[in-house]
Amino acid sequence: MPRVFAGDVLERVFDRTDGRCHICYRRVAWKNYAVLGARGAWEVDHSVPRAFGGTDRITNLLPAHISCNRSKQAGSSRSARGQHGRRRAPLSGNGRQVACVRNSAIGAGLGWLTATILVPQVRVAATILGALGGASIDPDE
Repeated sequence: MPRVFAGDVLERVFDRTDGRCHICYRRVAWKNYAVLGARGAWEVDHSVPRAFGGTDRITNLLPAHISCNRSKQAGSSRSARGQHGRRRAPLSGNGRQVACVRNSAIGAGLGWLTATILVPQVRVAATILGALGGASIDPDE
């Protein structure tokens, strides 16, 4: 029989993936916690199964549809997600914001790098090759 967790723990588990099953990424319904047969029914899954030494610490708990969790049994979360073409658990709402900011900064840095360093070097190389071969390969001409 699955464990039943208290409200504050459930909220933290639910928020860890922004209300998505960590195995199939589909939405779970907050109101259908532990309601077998209901749409979006979910329960708390242990990422490292208790059978293999997993604990009830919040870092080991993730939301999963009842059917996803039961099909996983005592297997690994990675292999269960792999059956759905996924590698990681979905990010929380806050995690998505952090990733978006981080990716924007990386994209801006790469854009600056390309515009200031790489493109001028490519143009110089194209000019040299064009002079040596007698033909222009500059894309701007």
